[in-house]
Amino acid sequence: MYIPSHFRDDDLESIRATIRCARLANLITATSDGPLATPLPLFLDESEGKHGALYGHLAKGNPQWRTAPIGEALAIFSGAEAYVTPSWYPSKRHTEHVVPTWNYIAVHAHGPIEFFEDPKRLLEIVTRLTNIHETSRATPWAVSDAPADFIAVQLREIVGVRIPITMVEGKRKMSQNRPAPDRVGVATGLAASKLAQDQEVAALILAQD
Repeated sequence: MYIPSHFRDDDLESIRATIRCARLANLITATSDGPLATPLPLFLDESEGKHGALYGHLAKGNPQWRTAPIGEALAIFSGAEAYVTPSWYPSKRHTEHVVPTWNYIAVHAHGPIEFFEDPKRLLEIVTRLTNIHETSRATPWAVSDAPADFIAVQLREIVGVRIPITMVEGKRKMSQNRPAPDRVGVATGLAASKLAQDQEVAALILAQD
């Protein structure tokens, strides 16, 4: 990922927060048949190694796990993002040398990928992933709510994914390269939007000043 110095996010906790907040990742592997990609939820186990390890699962019918990867896998996590019009820049009154851009947060996690079919490991992964996404609900659903024999059948239809992270890249592009009045102008414009993500980006721009 191309990351100019003023957009680089080297804060590990900030990077982990982006991973935790991303509801869906994109898992990409290079193969002799070309790149393969699957959108899927992944969770981070921070206790494994310097950067942690990612876990999730694929459908057994997905050819990605059967196709030998070339090199490491890449998991892409996206955070808040918003279109930025140059009309919000006060500096536009003094120069026409302005163009539209996009503000966004992204994390790229690299590492060797492991696929596994062990039912015990799969049950653990499915249970942890379910708990992460159910815990905020008023009445959380649990894997144990379903009949054990039914869950056993479902586990035979998936393949586990583990990626111990060897390198992680964080990018937080929030108008840092613009003068302070332009940043305020962008934040004000986005805050007036009806889109929740635009309003979130507005708050992030102001939080870093």
